[in-house]
Amino acid sequence: MLNQSENMINTERSAPFPLDADNISSLFNTAKIEDYRRLMTYYRCAIMEIETKFNVLNEEFSLQYDRNPIESIKSRLKTPQSIAQKLKRKGLDLTVESIENNLGDVAGIRVVCSFPEDVYMLADALLSQDDITLITKRDYIEHPKENGYRSLHLIIEVPIFLAEEKRLMKAEIQLRTIAMDFWASLEHKIRYKNDVEIGKNISDELRLCAEISANLDLKMDGLRKLIENSKYKKIV
Repeated sequence: MLNQSENMINTERSAPFPLDADNISSLFNTAKIEDYRRLMTYYRCAIMEIETKFNVLNEEFSLQYDRNPIESIKSRLKTPQSIAQKLKRKGLDLTVESIENNLGDVAGIRVVCSFPEDVYMLADALLSQDDITLITKRDYIEHPKENGYRSLHLIIEVPIFLAEEKRLMKAEIQLRTIAMDFWASLEHKIRYKNDVEIGKNISDELRLCAEISANLDLKMDGLRKLIENSKYKKIV
């Protein structure tokens, strides 16, 4: 049986962005800073609801499989600048109402799992809950992006319960393995954090690294199944 320390999930949240009135009013067509702050509070509540659901699932599956399927959970809210840029790209109004009505990824949760099988197991368990509504699903594990990126993306709607009302809030969930997360993190640093143009040869190498990473996932998953089958035979 897993000990207490092994059951801990590393939950990391991004630091809150300073929401000063001048900053918000310069980006959005509103002088109501309190409306923006209130909406961001709702999104933070949605993140807490979803994190709790995954923590509960992790505890349940740790009993069932004698291991934790979740390695870490990270969350973030988009910054005001990022929100404004996305609304502009979509040709949408820069208002608080437009944020809530048109964007599904203001609140983001990333769940890093041990094995590919865990990704789908957790996604299915979450989506089977009667208060979760699936809006969109993009499976970049089964169908990787051209650059090699792999992850399972879900846009969902989850209720939050306030003092005097219930609200339905949208959030984006990314589920991926440790290997997928490792590749995505380093690929982002190489591709976007350097002030140089990435040529075809580097892009090809990054895509090859993604394929190597995917093969590593398959091999490690095969070893897990081999060990689990051996333990089962001993018990029988």
